[in-house]
Amino acid sequence: MVLEYIIIIIYSLSLLLIFMYALAQLNLLINYLKARKKVDTSVKFDLSNPKEIPFVTIQLPVYNELYVMKRLLKNIAKLEYPKGKLEIQVLDDSTDESIETTAKHIKKIQEKGIDIQHIRRTNRKGFKAGALKEGLKTAKGEFIAIFDADFLPKKDWLLQTIPYFKDDKIGVVQTRWGHINRNYSTLTKIQAFALDAHFTLEQVGRNSQGHFINFNGTAGVWRKKCIYDAGNWEGDTLTEDLDLSYRAQLKKWKFKYLENVETPAELPVIISAARSQQFRWNKGGAENFQKMMKRVVKSKNVSFKTKIHSLLHLLNSSMFTFIFLVAVLSIPMLYIKNEYAHLKMYFYVMSFFVISSLIFFICYWVMYKSIYGGGIKNFFKYIGAFFTFFSIAMGFSLHNTIAVLEGHFGKKSEFVRTPKFNIKTVKDGWKNNKYIKKKPSLNVILEGILALYFVFGMYSAFIVGTQGGDFGLFPFHFMLFIGFGYVFLKSIFSKA
Repeated sequence: MVLEYIIIIIYSLSLLLIFMYALAQLNLLINYLKARKKVDTSVKFDLSNPKEIPFVTIQLPVYNELYVMKRLLKNIAKLEYPKGKLEIQVLDDSTDESIETTAKHIKKIQEKGIDIQHIRRTNRKGFKAGALKEGLKTAKGEFIAIFDADFLPKKDWLLQTIPYFKDDKIGVVQTRWGHINRNYSTLTKIQAFALDAHFTLEQVGRNSQGHFINFNGTAGVWRKKCIYDAGNWEGDTLTEDLDLSYRAQLKKWKFKYLENVETPAELPVIISAARSQQFRWNKGGAENFQKMMKRVVKSKNVSFKTKIHSLLHLLNSSMFTFIFLVAVLSIPMLYIKNEYAHLKMYFYVMSFFVISSLIFFICYWVMYKSIYGGGIKNFFKYIGAFFTFFSIAMGFSLHNTIAVLEGHFGKKSEFVRTPKFNIKTVKDGWKNNKYIKKKPSLNVILEGILALYFVFGMYSAFIVGTQGGDFGLFPFHFMLFIGFGYVFLKSIFSKA
């Protein structure tokens, strides 16, 4: 009976933690709906007045971006802003032939009278954070706009963001990510679904109430003074953007999030690229929880409610660990429930998962409706999108749990870039991309085994108990089978 009680306790605690996170999401939904009714009264620079136009530096941190550099530089060169008040830094840590092609593209742009420099380092110390820090030493701008290689800001992007810095308490202006290849595949659709939830519900929900948000590593602008005041870029976590964001906000700098300014970008189109990105984000989140937890809790400048939201924000990636535990333990729980009648009262805790799922369903519907519109037709499309997303997100739970545990236990690893493809439509190919990881990891085998494990869970529904089975967890196990099966098959067969 000792093992059974241990399983029940771990399972119950995991469900309760997921439920707490769901309640926080519900609170963010309420904040989001309130924020949509507010009129923005922010003070702004008048860019038609030459005296109010600040100097801006654009930083482009790149590393082996052979397929997208031409597109990136061509796009950045089109940004509308007075040439005398703008410089571009290409922070190039590349080690392949893209160095030469990038230099040629830069030379052509320089010939048009645009101030653009090709900045190279002798090593990748600090990875992206190190490159940004190095560029900052010579940056002439009072404000630093940052774009990753797969982002394509619209021509008026600077004109829409820079004016908000007239408020000298604003340290960062962050914009919403768009997706140029959203409908490329099921994989891109679920990534877009998850990111849309973050960039509507979460960013607006937190920012509108003065809770901590994060600069998303790209498609945003920093006040240079804020970067230095917060302690500059540090490369001791895999999400240097989240790290500096929290240090800046603990210093009382304000962040301005602009939901209505969309910055298009390319989503990873193959699962190995998505896996490397997910691993970095989730491990970095756990690393930042360990780094920032005490600072947030001890801060006298932060309200209790903001502290709670901040801790849950930093624990965001750790939810995958609890989801994984609930998934794996759900089958033993099915047998325990039907074997020990006197323990049945403990199984009411299972209802927390249903309630949590319903909360997520409602929250994400508001997000989906804001992008695609309402109506019965879109609602039924949303149902399909939600369950596809939910299933595949659970399928990533083993992979992301490993990342989270490495982050919490302090295991260091290299900053692995996400390969870019320059893909917009299904006609664009990716199989000859030299940056694709050729071999799936050993974890993929475990994901295949887990898919079979949840087939056993579905079979168990028919044979447990004495009343003709127990089908309460059958839909859950079916979704887990679909999720792990999808991740396993894609990881095995979607490679160059």
